[in-house]
Formats: sequence, structure tokens, C-alpha cells
Amino acid sequence: MNALSGPLHGLANQEVIRWIQKMVDTLGTTKPSREQIAEYVKSTLASGRVIPGYGHAVLRKPDPRFMAQRQFCEDNVQDSDLVKIVWKIFDVVPPILSSLGKVKNPWPNVDAHSGAVLIHYGLKEYNYYTVLFGVSRALGVLAAQCWARALALPLERPKSVTTEWVKEYLTKEYNVVVSN
Repeated sequence: MNALSGPLHGLANQEVIRWIQKMVDTLGTTKPSREQIAEYVKSTLASGRVIPGYGHAVLRKPDPRFMAQRQFCEDNVQDSDLVKIVWKIFDVVPPILSSLGKVKNPWPNVDAHSGAVLIHYGLKEYNYYTVLFGVSRALGVLAAQCWARALALPLERPKSVTTEWVKEYLTKEYNVVVSN
């Protein structure tokens, strides 16, 4: 867990929330306009800091996990000023970062949204965010290891596989037909 706790990884969603809370305090409102957010973003960048929750080492488009969390909140969370701020930031930040000409990925990653969801559902103790992050990662790795052992696959970076893929693989590799 300690290895995950750097500001660009396990602590990233905490950094996003702290940055948003500082913005809210600075602007004096929990309902900032897009223009106010844009000015705050520009002042953050001018001070030599990054916009937390934006950019990803691999992705070059909005993180699908961010988009899934956004959809979940659109369906289930209509009363959170914090979530609404996250959405406004999503509208404001990518064009600003793109205009700099040196940012490879101006899009949000999962951390740009996850802290707001956790706070909405009552988890305000930031120290547990890295634990949740680590547990979710561990579950994914363990699931991948189970599939790798069951299908005699080599150890590799975990990938999502569908039930359909598993059925086709079993049929192709082992002549096992799996029915519904």
C-alpha cells in the first residue's frame, strides 16, 4: 500500500479533492462558473503546478473509468456540488491544456472523479482512498491470476476478457464447448 501512495498514483484522487477544495475556498463558492474555474486552472499552471487528475501515462483520451463514474453520477448523483464541479472542470481543462502545445494527454483520468464519488457517499477520510485503490487493484490482479492458472496462460499484464472470449478460447484451445 505504501508503494501506491505517491501523489501521482494512489494519492492522486486526494490531491484532486484538495485542489478543488482550495479552489472553492479561494473563489468563495461551491458553485463556481466555468470562467472562474478557467482562471483558477490558469493560475495553477502559471505557478508551475499541474492540474491533478489530468493526464495519464498510457491513455490519450478520457479515461473510460472516469467516463463510467460520470455516467454513474449522472444517473444517481444529482445533488452534489462537488461532482458538478468535477464535470465543469472536465469541460474547462482539456482545451486549456491542449492550447499549451506540450501536453500529450489533456484528458481526465479516473482520479479526477473518484474522490468526489467517495465523498458523496460519506467516505471523507482521505487516508483510506489508497487502501480502496490498492484493494481494487489486488482484486483485478487476483482475478487475472485465476484465469491465467485456469487457462494455462503465462503471467502477463492483466487485460479485460469477456465471457465470449473465454468460451472461444476454450473451444479453440481445448475443444471444450461451453453453453449458456
